[in-house]
Amino acid sequence: MNTAELLLDGFGRVHDSVHAAVAGLDVPGLTHRVDPDTNTIAWLVWHLTRVQDDHICDVAGTEQEWTAGGWADRFGLPFDKAATGYGHTSADVAAVQCSATELLGYHDAVHARTSTFLRALTDADLDRVVDEQWDPPVTLGVRLVSVLDDDLEHAGQAALLRGIVERAGF
Repeated sequence: MNTAELLLDGFGRVHDSVHAAVAGLDVPGLTHRVDPDTNTIAWLVWHLTRVQDDHICDVAGTEQEWTAGGWADRFGLPFDKAATGYGHTSADVAAVQCSATELLGYHDAVHARTSTFLRALTDADLDRVVDEQWDPPVTLGVRLVSVLDDDLEHAGQAALLRGIVERAGF
């Protein structure tokens, strides 16, 4: 297994976890809040997908699927199109109202773009500096692992919420 295959496996696990957390839920289930300030499955999956879309497209030098694929218009969220969820308030979390079809469609499109990008990587590519705003500067390899880590954490949170939603009878 080479590095690209390893990363493909990791992002494939995110994809599978997202589907397991979202599939078959209706909007009330996707937007159920354990308390008034908790994240929802819909927000978590939207956020992890937006971050993946934003960060992968940045290092690939391509337009984000969010805008290129028309997803921003389909979702119709009251945020700037560049928003990824960082710094969102409880009210922002509540504003993410969408269907499982929309969430999974957007996630699948981002996953396909990510997979295409990863398949073309060589090990030498991973040392390319992609962000000089940090000390030390961030390489492509570090950025990809960071996105993968963030996505897996949020997918796990969505899975936990799925269990709570199911126990609550949604």
